[in-house]
Amino acid sequence: MVVACGVLASCSSGTMSRSSVNPVNWITPYKVDVIQGNFVSREQVGQLQAGMTRDQVKAVLGTPLMTSLFHADRWDYVFTLKRQGVEPQAFKYTVFFKGDQLERFSGDNMPSEAEFISTLSNKRVLGKVPVLQATDEQLKAVEKPSVSSASPGAQADAGNVPAGPSTTVYPPLESPKQ
Repeated sequence: MVVACGVLASCSSGTMSRSSVNPVNWITPYKVDVIQGNFVSREQVGQLQAGMTRDQVKAVLGTPLMTSLFHADRWDYVFTLKRQGVEPQAFKYTVFFKGDQLERFSGDNMPSEAEFISTLSNKRVLGKVPVLQATDEQLKAVEKPSVSSASPGAQADAGNVPAGPSTTVYPPLESPKQ
């Protein structure tokens, strides 16, 4: 058996396939999060009471995602969330009216706002956060030497030196126009 050594093949006896070496297979495309509808929380459902007007229900739950001409006394609140690498979430809640008054309501067991937010965390694990405060030793190591210890000629130019960690003075990039 003859095996060619190259970028797309392994020099051993075929231990790596062409697809595993192809860099295109190493990268997963970005998929946009798809959020549709109104999220209705357990706290919002707890505020519903029979006899509320349509405007009061809309103030508590928001505008319904679906209303139908054929079912004018029914509002459907549907919420879907599709994210890359996470199981899709879908919730449905329906309110029924008799005239302008809320008659009954039913739907999925809705999560609380805190429960829902906890499911939104991404899978990305961040490393340990470094200490963002300098120690006394680090601060002393970067302190600028005092001007008094410099030569007398440097003291005369000390007023023209910009403040900063470096005391090197450079000439201007352009000569002043006269």
